[in-house]
Amino acid sequence: MTAKDIDVLLVGGGVMSATLGMLLKQLDPNMTITLVERLDHVAHESTDGWNNAGTGHAGYCELNYTPENADGSISIDRALAINAAFESSLQLWSWLVEQNILPQPHNFINQTPHQSFVWGEKDVAFLRKRHELLSAHHLFAGMQYSESPDTLAEWMPLVMEQRKPGTPIAATRVDHGADVDFGSLTRSMIDWLQQQDNFELLLCHSVDSLHKSSKGYWKVKVEDDREGEHKLFNARFVFIGAGGGSLPLLQKSDIDESQGYGGFPVSGQWLVCQNEEIVERHHSKVYGKAPVGAPPMSVPHLDTRIINGKPALLFGPFAGFTTKFLKKGSVFDLFSSVRAQNIRPMMSVGMDNMDLTRYLIAESFQSHKDRVASLSNFCPQAREEDWRLQDAGMRVQIIKKDANGQGKLEFGTEIVAAKDGSLAALLGASPGASTAVQAMLDVLQRCFPQRLASPEWQARLRELVPAYGQSLIEDADLLEKVRSRTLDTLGLKRKA
Repeated sequence: MTAKDIDVLLVGGGVMSATLGMLLKQLDPNMTITLVERLDHVAHESTDGWNNAGTGHAGYCELNYTPENADGSISIDRALAINAAFESSLQLWSWLVEQNILPQPHNFINQTPHQSFVWGEKDVAFLRKRHELLSAHHLFAGMQYSESPDTLAEWMPLVMEQRKPGTPIAATRVDHGADVDFGSLTRSMIDWLQQQDNFELLLCHSVDSLHKSSKGYWKVKVEDDREGEHKLFNARFVFIGAGGGSLPLLQKSDIDESQGYGGFPVSGQWLVCQNEEIVERHHSKVYGKAPVGAPPMSVPHLDTRIINGKPALLFGPFAGFTTKFLKKGSVFDLFSSVRAQNIRPMMSVGMDNMDLTRYLIAESFQSHKDRVASLSNFCPQAREEDWRLQDAGMRVQIIKKDANGQGKLEFGTEIVAAKDGSLAALLGASPGASTAVQAMLDVLQRCFPQRLASPEWQARLRELVPAYGQSLIEDADLLEKVRSRTLDTLGLKRKA
């Protein structure tokens, strides 16, 4: 069987691979790229609109990005970093729209205010302090705060209707928040890539094996799941962006950097309302605080969503216990990921997180009535018959060794790269898709350092992402310049 020589093999047809493929094609149009996706169309797992929050994670409303410390102080560093990273995504998407590579923005992104909502004296005090800290920074300068029921009724009428008076309440609001249909965005990027020379998309194909050759490239065997035939590739660089499937593929590579990693899978479900009368009365994303013991991905929120052009309200997600790594995966995924070098971290995480496991199992056994009761905290007048249950995507949280060789459960995302830069994989979940551009710029930095240092690539990247190489956290004038452009180009300015 003859092997095909290529520059880049992208594994997984989601937003990460699409973003990296887009960046590489813009930097070097002659680069030969093959994208392998095991399903029959792209963006159907974690990237699909129904399988993620679509929040355009910017740290505006997600309270878990500003944790309260034991001494009562609030850390805002992660919120600042996530906000700056999302701005990188907005910059690239704006450029792609301006070049007519992406369709009109409303096809994948829509202005949707981001709001945080809390009740009870303790949480109101937390939100007040959070607002004081964030609004003092230029990234969050437009954030509003109110404890007035009348103001909150204007901001979120569905949330305030029929709410009993007397309990302290508070909310923050950022008008230029966004709802992002990452499925539509990804399909548009891959549609453009397919029109370019030296790009190949292989659907219904799975990576069977990959190993490093003595000549420095990766020998990858790919199976056609429909025909049972195999294809061989000699790839100079491999990127694994397969969502929950990334860990098993990273383990197949057997690079030193993969040692000790494990995965903790979490499933999810939404309550969905498509009753037009109800949907029309809510236009925002309203985030609360996660229940004690819940993973960060289970922060409850009531969201305006536009998925494949159709509006809906989603509430959740309701987490669940699973052993699958992918929505269309196998119940044996978790067990088959156990290795001699990760069994100790995985066992220690299991022992240290029994409360989390019990929480996830309990979530799985909730009735529809129980879930609607949770929804009533955000929508007091909610009726069971207006809401249906919809499966969301799978998330595999990272387990890694700590300094003592025990396990540590991580709830963010992490790039694992071979020391020679020939392979990289993205593990983890939130904030995920929203920070795809910054994550893939990091991949370029770690895996293409010589080419990235060239004047040609530097100039091109500053064209694609004008703030590239500069700090939006530190430079208020730069932020004002790039944000003014992106909000205008993408239609995210407040509607009259």
